[in-house]
Amino acid sequence: MSSPAGTRLEHDAMGPVEVPAARLYGASTARAVANFPFASGPLPRPVILAMARIKQAAARANQCLGLLDAERAALIQRASQDILDGAIGMEEFPVDVFQTGSGTSSNMNVNEVVANRCAQLARRPIGAKDPVHPNDHVNRCQSSNDVFPSAIHLAVLERLDAELAPALALLAGELTVKATTWSAVLKIGRTHLQDATVVSIGQECGGWAAQAAQSRDRLLIA
Repeated sequence: MSSPAGTRLEHDAMGPVEVPAARLYGASTARAVANFPFASGPLPRPVILAMARIKQAAARANQCLGLLDAERAALIQRASQDILDGAIGMEEFPVDVFQTGSGTSSNMNVNEVVANRCAQLARRPIGAKDPVHPNDHVNRCQSSNDVFPSAIHLAVLERLDAELAPALALLAGELTVKATTWSAVLKIGRTHLQDATVVSIGQECGGWAAQAAQSRDRLLIA
């Protein structure tokens, strides 16, 4: 149901709530935006994409187990792929990063967006929860307590090679250069509030360089 103000009326277990008519998210997301108005920013894009991958995988698994029919499973996978491909923008995921610790609001945000995209693909009204329901179908056999930490792990894994490992390698390299440049620059050594053996700033930088390099290596083999 749409209103003249450019919103549609959706219902959840708590009753009716107005949702922007142009948005794919639903009642749970609209409530979360109102309940957590911190303006700290939404979740990082890699986490949202990881949650979309989880929805895809869950749909395939549920179909294989006979818990989801082929039509709904295909719709969920296609809608999730639209998130991964960027056809569905990040404006559909407005829930603040500061929310419930289990990530329930963001999990429901993704569930609702996927379900409403499925409705579009099936030529049904947005918000109809037909043929795909955000909880009963998109979130089937899942819990926010599992989805959210799994998404964080997947996001970290994805960005490790692309961002973190190269950054640590760059840091280690720069610190190694400083270790050589400042090898003759002495600093006062202190331990237990007393004078200790004098070291150079270069020695300190060398230790930091080794620490950064070892951290990178450990991450890559973890």
